[in-house]
Amino acid sequence: MLRERLILICCATFLCLSACKETPPEPPAPDFLQLISAKVGTTTLVSDQVVEEAPLDQPVLVRFALALDTESAMDQITLEDEDSNPLNLNFSFLDNDKTVSARPEQPLDPDTSYNLLLGDEIKAPTGETFPGASFPFRTLRLPLVLEEITIDNINMDTTGRLTEIPLSFEIKARFSQAIDPMELSSKVSVRKGNSTLALDVQALDSENKYFSIKNTSAASHIERYNFRISTDLQASSNNPFEGFEKEFYTEIDLTSKFPLLSDEDLLTKVQEQTFKYFWDFGHPVSGLSRERNTSGDLVTSGGSGFGVMAIIVAIERGFITRAEGIERLETIVAFLGQADRFHGAWSHWLNGVSGDVIPFSANDDGGDLVETSFMAMGLLCARQYLNDQVPAEATLIAEINTLWEEIEWDWYTRGQNALYWHWSPGKGWVMNMKVSGYNEALITYLMAASSPTHGIDSLVYHQGWARNGSMVNGNTYYNTTLPLGPPLGGPLFFEHYTYLGINPFGLTDQYADYQQQVVNHSLINYQYCIDNPNNYVGYSADCWGLTASDGNNGYSAHEPGNDRGVITPTAALSSMPYTPDESMDALKHFYYVLGDKLWGPYGFYDAFNLTEGWVADSYLAIDQGPIVCMIENHRTGLLWNLFMSAPEVQSGLTKLGFSY
Repeated sequence: MLRERLILICCATFLCLSACKETPPEPPAPDFLQLISAKVGTTTLVSDQVVEEAPLDQPVLVRFALALDTESAMDQITLEDEDSNPLNLNFSFLDNDKTVSARPEQPLDPDTSYNLLLGDEIKAPTGETFPGASFPFRTLRLPLVLEEITIDNINMDTTGRLTEIPLSFEIKARFSQAIDPMELSSKVSVRKGNSTLALDVQALDSENKYFSIKNTSAASHIERYNFRISTDLQASSNNPFEGFEKEFYTEIDLTSKFPLLSDEDLLTKVQEQTFKYFWDFGHPVSGLSRERNTSGDLVTSGGSGFGVMAIIVAIERGFITRAEGIERLETIVAFLGQADRFHGAWSHWLNGVSGDVIPFSANDDGGDLVETSFMAMGLLCARQYLNDQVPAEATLIAEINTLWEEIEWDWYTRGQNALYWHWSPGKGWVMNMKVSGYNEALITYLMAASSPTHGIDSLVYHQGWARNGSMVNGNTYYNTTLPLGPPLGGPLFFEHYTYLGINPFGLTDQYADYQQQVVNHSLINYQYCIDNPNNYVGYSADCWGLTASDGNNGYSAHEPGNDRGVITPTAALSSMPYTPDESMDALKHFYYVLGDKLWGPYGFYDAFNLTEGWVADSYLAIDQGPIVCMIENHRTGLLWNLFMSAPEVQSGLTKLGFSY
């Protein structure tokens, strides 16, 4: 049995082996080619899904996992346009024939649909095949480009300021694509604030790519306008536009805005109109000057001192009668006698009804010695002007003397060789501000030295004010030597407030020739504005003057080191005694050329910034007063003669080492 089974097994095995040799097995079917990626440039395509924003000038890149049979690839890879027309392609193979680069002979059209087709006969040399696929995509939209834009042949696509543009201007714009003129008309504007100029838009070529844009309504002179083409502008191809915006400034209209006057009549007109601030707008109870035209009952001591001096000018000029002027001075002096005082000094601000102090700042609610010195200067000028042979005026003289002699200048030294600006009963000396030169407060030391009752020693002047000579400058700016003060001189009010009363002509001491100081500081300021290093609009030999004033960003001490584009009329006008020609040119420019913008009920508005299209609507007492007074000192020396005639002033000047 066992032997028979073994024989059967062997036979079966033999038969099986024989059969295998006679019929070999079928070979395995080849694998499919694996597609790694399909791209246009760097934009990845997705099978049977439209991909947007494909580039126009990049090759199609198709990458497989295996090397390709290049002939089948070139035959089976096609790119069709939206009408199913095949494009001519230039092929190349990369990455050991695994990647196909197919570049269209011509760049693709923008905003157009295409379809990349990979046929099912693409194969590898080893036989692997690809089942086929399609990759639809749409090319990006070319933006509408503003290729060129000019205004009166000046390139507008620049970072610099566009100035002196004619009042009737023409803007020419060239675009990369056709635009409907009506579409452009609706998307272009020229504005000044909330007002819009009417425009005429005309195509200059048959393709509607080049346009002329003219204003048909009048533009204002030396104004800032904003030209804008909206991002909503659409070309005929509906492509995106990034928009365009540019400011420009119109030219100055040099025609006179008011009838021409003689120089003397113009000076008188400016003085009279400016004086109205102190007269018509003076506080009805106290007679003092409001700080500014929006101050209500808030009055200022220093600005009122300038107002007292302006009243004297007004009497002499016939703007008011002597009786009217004396009556106003009586009101002022009586009010000052009952107002809050701090060791004889008045506060910076007072309530014009009650005389109570109004804090100038959180810690400044007491005496202000510098503002007090401005008032004292005005009162001494008035005293010297009054006639002691007239009983009412003699009484006023006595009242002024009482106020003057009650100011405790020496107490404000704190026992040191310097004057201190502020003191408050509640805050004491917390302000801790020395009055130290060179600035507007030389008059403070002169008043303190001149006091017959509370005078200071000369050492207080030399150590506190002159800082033992360190206030000397001596450097040259614009070929002009500056004796004292900070670089380029600082704001011009340094040369105005003190010298409403003190005559700087012929005034010298060991530190300076003060005529040279006031003249040269004014000339440096003038030359700086001509130089105009910041390229502000309007600065010129006729439009100059930087000093403390309101500005489009608030009150500031404008000067070459703090130039914000703000011109303040009082700067040039109050320098009239020092720079008569330059200041007169500025006066005529402000009145005749810019008067339609600057001239108001109380003379010139406080300041203006033509670069920012801003003109103040404010008036400030400390800016108004010097205009009236310094023009008068230029014309007659009236206030200089009065103040310098005071015996105490002469004594004080001598004590401090001045020659005059």
